[in-house]
Amino acid sequence: MTSMLTHFHRQPAQALIVDLDGTMVDTIDDLAISFNTALNRLGLAPVAPALVEQMINKGPEHLVQAALGHAGTDTALHDRCLQLYRKAYGEINGKYARVYPGVVEGLTELKALGIKLACLTNKPGPFARALLKKKRLDSFFSVVFGGDAFPCKKPDPLPVVRTCEALGTTPSRTLVVGDSDNDAQAAKAAGCRIVLVKYGYGGSHSHAHVDGFVDGLHQLRQFCCLPDQGA
Repeated sequence: MTSMLTHFHRQPAQALIVDLDGTMVDTIDDLAISFNTALNRLGLAPVAPALVEQMINKGPEHLVQAALGHAGTDTALHDRCLQLYRKAYGEINGKYARVYPGVVEGLTELKALGIKLACLTNKPGPFARALLKKKRLDSFFSVVFGGDAFPCKKPDPLPVVRTCEALGTTPSRTLVVGDSDNDAQAAKAAGCRIVLVKYGYGGSHSHAHVDGFVDGLHQLRQFCCLPDQGA
């Protein structure tokens, strides 16, 4: 860990790109309830929250496919389920979600230090902006991009590159913060460094893609600031 921190201190991050679900906000209850509402309306059996947690980083389309199984090859059923899921989610977005400990403290400190902050998520933009506003996190971010902002989503590096451009920073001085290998792969391919939170929905991680881990966003200052000269 010491050598990794030394590397960051030589080139501290000027900007952060932060993931949303599983990184800043625990949304699994909202997602599971919405998805099971959609399945119920189609007369299908509900799925366990564990499946939702396992699949959600890949996007709702993958979740629908996993839940429908062989029936998911029915394009009309797949599309209808996705439509019902999005409708149900829009009705409760944020209702059962909670902000993780350390998020507000960390973002407050980083903003006070003049660090540029962006939120980049695979969640559709309108849902992401509404959730950030409902949880009073929206004021921290000058840039918010959802999964519908670009032709592709994470783990493709394009969204990260475009977010750096929107922030006016270079990838080499931008730190991506997330909870999954999707975040890590996108960051590394874009030329950014990546720190993952130890919680969230990402499961086990390939350490080859990761520069560090934190218990919460309140620990991010160490990656953004030069050490005190007198230390």
